[in-house]
Amino acid sequence: MSTKLTRDQIAARVAQDIPEGAYVNLGIGLPTLVANHLPADREVILHTENGMLGMGPAPAKGEEDYDLINAGKQPVTELPGCSFFHHADSFAMMRGGHLDICVLGAFQVSQHGDLANWHTGAPDAIPAVGGAMDLAIGAKDVFVMMELTTREGQSKLVEACTYPLTGVRCVSRVYTDVAVFDIRADGVTVIDMFGDITADELLRLTGLPLKFSQ
Repeated sequence: MSTKLTRDQIAARVAQDIPEGAYVNLGIGLPTLVANHLPADREVILHTENGMLGMGPAPAKGEEDYDLINAGKQPVTELPGCSFFHHADSFAMMRGGHLDICVLGAFQVSQHGDLANWHTGAPDAIPAVGGAMDLAIGAKDVFVMMELTTREGQSKLVEACTYPLTGVRCVSRVYTDVAVFDIRADGVTVIDMFGDITADELLRLTGLPLKFSQ
């Protein structure tokens, strides 16, 4: 298998595509790393579903304030102009179409942009939907961050999801450790590849009729 990006490198690649002035929600888990890679000269307003607008990067070690956390209970920092509000108001922002981008993790994404990220369907799994359904439908663009394959080597970018769905035809772009995929009406287009991954290898891994922008 080819050289892969680290999780921080995937987060940095996502941050690269978030434009000036965007209102963005970062999902629990891998997406929270994006906050640490946003360019200092670019104003991006981060929203957390537990009621914060204007979240900054993770605090320095020893400077954590556990009264100031994101939805994943991780300590965060405040940027100038930061505001706090009720959980219900936060969800009204999400459901009302006021977020430009949300970044979510996923168990599977289909070639049509269907998202499965809250439950594997295993009988002993603990479902954890959180605000993902609201974010997936409410945000103008849904970016997914995930490793392309499972530990068993199966692609998480699939023809059709086999896990319970979070949202239907909602994902616009998928960032992985080996490539970035755009989900478009005419199919999946690879817009970036990393390391020594090849087009043939991506076609083999996903089993999908991928298009390539380069």
